[in-house]
Amino acid sequence: MPRSLEPLRPAVPLIALILLGQAIVVPQTTEEDFHVWTDHPRLFLNQRRLRLLKRERERESIRWLQFHTLLAGGAPMPEPGFAAALYYQVSGEAPFARRAIDWAVTRGTDLRQLALVFDWCRDRLSDSEARTVAAKIRRGLEQTSKAGDLPAVRARALAAIAISETAPEFAESELKRLVREWWRTGVAPGLKDGRATISHEHTYALFELLHAVRDNLQIDLRDSAPKYFTELPAAHLLSHYPATFPAAENEYRIPAFQGNKEPDLDQAALSRAGQLALVAYDTNARENQYVQGWLIHDRFLMRGTFGISYEFLWANPYQPGLSYYHLPLLFYDPRAGRLFVRSNWDDDAVWFGLFGGQMQVFEKGQIHVLDPRNRRAPLALGEVTVVFNPRFHQSAAPSGRFYVVGLKPRTTYNLEVEHEGLRERTTDAGGVLELTFPPEGQAEVRISAPAARSRTP
Repeated sequence: MPRSLEPLRPAVPLIALILLGQAIVVPQTTEEDFHVWTDHPRLFLNQRRLRLLKRERERESIRWLQFHTLLAGGAPMPEPGFAAALYYQVSGEAPFARRAIDWAVTRGTDLRQLALVFDWCRDRLSDSEARTVAAKIRRGLEQTSKAGDLPAVRARALAAIAISETAPEFAESELKRLVREWWRTGVAPGLKDGRATISHEHTYALFELLHAVRDNLQIDLRDSAPKYFTELPAAHLLSHYPATFPAAENEYRIPAFQGNKEPDLDQAALSRAGQLALVAYDTNARENQYVQGWLIHDRFLMRGTFGISYEFLWANPYQPGLSYYHLPLLFYDPRAGRLFVRSNWDDDAVWFGLFGGQMQVFEKGQIHVLDPRNRRAPLALGEVTVVFNPRFHQSAAPSGRFYVVGLKPRTTYNLEVEHEGLRERTTDAGGVLELTFPPEGQAEVRISAPAARSRTP
């Protein structure tokens, strides 16, 4: 499931504008360099972030105390290499580096975690251990598909960056292929035209990839699909169900999912981790500041063994946020055929979602999967009305905005409005017609059966 490229609104000194102009021009006039020149740690823990995490430890923040309690207490961590190596980088305590290295040398098979341990514990690896872990990473790269899903490609990128000094040509080739072929030729065009979106469970993997590539290659992958990333924060927030899920360790906001099943709390944790990493990637973007406002409530702070490593790594409690109550209650993406609407921002709101070809209504704590053939009454949500019947009376929406759903995708229909005659309209990729009328008007509206021909909008 769409960063703002617009500049900050406050005025900035002239010298800052000059430097910004130079920063924009340089990548356009120089050849891209896929050789990794950075020192360890290369992955995520740049000087600014590491300084923030160490300050969290010194101040004994709630996130550090929870992370410390679990790690120092020997709690079984689902990602032991990741957690122990992160603890070592922040604390400098050698036993935690040893814990991470022992895992990597003897038991580790997860390519992403192997890369993090190799990078974050590099100064504690003996020569023989470094060769062993690097060899495991290299084998993992050779055995995994170059055309895998986003988490797999992310793992390949982290692995290539981690071992770039031991296999520079291999790493450079892998990173060049990933950026130019997999991303710019394969994924980004689909994000631009709506053929592809990034799911909640893959958003975190996406931002790990974005951070790693920008920190080490000075390439911003968002530039290949700017509109998608500008819209992503609002889309991500609005595609969560309104009601929260109370778990033993903390409350979770649940991302919308297809089918009738129980919420997956690991996926909910990764969704929050993706939001944290999104804000960390561009703290100045106004739309990201709304996400920060969504994140700062302590009742959602991830305290469990799976989520705490992500929470501690990415959260910035000192970053101001904007209240998401000022965000529109509607996200509509005709390119991908997605529609998310809420009645308000409270936990008891009514919510409608159309995504992946499925329609849902969330109301009174229940998810209702809708049959497109069910011609139920219109659903008034805040400023808009969702219409399920191609014949309706236009008088319900305060803003005069209606979304007719359940039609055939990318198909031309006849639209007849009382006293206005006949016209043609074409549905989007999800079978939605967006209609607007004068808010004070009242008229019968009828959408006829599809015309004989169809066309792409």
